[in-house]
Amino acid sequence: MDLFDTDKHILPFKFPNDIAGCSYQWNPRIKGFDILVPNGKLFFAPNFFDEKISNRSVEYFLENNSHYSIESDWKSIPTKEFEQLIFDNIAWQQEYINLYGRKPIPRLTAWYGDEGKSYSYSGIKQQPNTWNKGLTYIKEKVEEVAGVHFNSVLLNWYRNGDDYLNWHADDEKELGINPVIGSVNFGATRDFQIRNNANRDLKLTIPLAHGTLLIMSGELQSYWQHAVPKRKKVNKSRLNLTFRVII
Repeated sequence: MDLFDTDKHILPFKFPNDIAGCSYQWNPRIKGFDILVPNGKLFFAPNFFDEKISNRSVEYFLENNSHYSIESDWKSIPTKEFEQLIFDNIAWQQEYINLYGRKPIPRLTAWYGDEGKSYSYSGIKQQPNTWNKGLTYIKEKVEEVAGVHFNSVLLNWYRNGDDYLNWHADDEKELGINPVIGSVNFGATRDFQIRNNANRDLKLTIPLAHGTLLIMSGELQSYWQHAVPKRKKVNKSRLNLTFRVII
């Protein structure tokens, strides 16, 4: 763990200062860390959203017409019963991929955006739901830091530590070259990992906690992959929003 400037500015993860092209510094204007890696940039702001807003966001994303609450064991709910749930604010859905047969992806998703901003990945094509007040509020706060006007967002709901995201890059043609992607995290802390394509041993594990913002930019999607691995000890939900620009 490394220290920059004062005792208050500590990265909560191991950082390879000894590798060429890797550096970071505290950004006092927007209260986060500017991180450089070979052919990529990150901005990391723990507690970007305060506890009150973060707690309310989790409630907002999971409000539904049943007795299920944010503390429920969502993973154990039978598929047919879950399909009967009506969520008040987010149109959660179970997507499937064709990989040695039709298999559910290990998380729930929702896609929101401007009209016509569809998105395709892993053989799945998402049509945008209409922005709502909650998502618009979060989007505008992230835009202030990112300096980008986002026109879409992919929501991922990791119901517990068994839900995960495999290694990949956000390099779909709809995102254009060197996209800026703003990732917001609410709920359980989960490890977010990036690894270099040319040197798989060059890897960062970044714990993304309740209210954290991570912005990926530069050539990161061309030279790095990222993943959210399984974590058996995590038994609560993590809600992740990745804001994007669909061209």
